[in-house]
Amino acid sequence: MSRAWTVALIILLVAGAGLCQGRTDELRARFNQETNPVRKAKLMRDLGEAEFKDIDRDISTGKLSDAASGFERYRDEVRTSEKALDATGTNAEKHSSGFKQLEISLRESIRRLDVIIPTLTADQQTRFLAVRGDLNQISQHLLQELFPHAPAEDAAGKSD
Repeated sequence: MSRAWTVALIILLVAGAGLCQGRTDELRARFNQETNPVRKAKLMRDLGEAEFKDIDRDISTGKLSDAASGFERYRDEVRTSEKALDATGTNAEKHSSGFKQLEISLRESIRRLDVIIPTLTADQQTRFLAVRGDLNQISQHLLQELFPHAPAEDAAGKSD
């Protein structure tokens, strides 16, 4: 009887992993086909969530190269979305839709990276840290767009 439960559990896990990947692929296809920059930015939250599930699974199974590639793909999607929003010429301070959602998604992703990075060896951290740095730059750019009159922070993190 326990063997049957074990087999059933394995089947459910494999099917669940396939469903997660299918959801990620579906969201990525929607993201790639979306032409409206605001809707594209709004999709990043769901897409990022799905991609992080895949990344977490890759990390837990020891596929660090796949996980790093997943982070790099996420970064590239964020850049695509950021550039599309910037190209609209919209004043983000007055019309924050899209900018705000992208920055929130980005902040959540940076927090997740901050949890993952310390669990890796120094050699393993290299690609993850590079992506984190890129995401942080994009986040700072979006914050500057959203809050152009906020005091800038210097290198020490203090307000001017």
